Amino acid sequence: MQIGRTLIAIGAVLVVAGLLITLGARLPFRIGRLPGDFVYRGRHSVFYFPLMTSLLLSLALSIIMWLVGKR
Repeated sequence: MQIGRTLIAIGAVLVVAGLLITLGARLPFRIGRLPGDFVYRGRHSVFYFPLMTSLLLSLALSIIMWLVGKR
């Protein structure tokens, strides 16, 4: 029974991620290009560190897992 709920939660997360990727250009914010994401552009290289995106993704996944584990 527990594995079924976990699979449903993982499926829901994948559906939401797919929608964000598909509709990403139409959103008012760009996933991966949020304020707080660091980009360093050198002469011959680019270093990108998505700090804010990582924090928001971690928060969302923590809340989802907490809700799934609560039942």
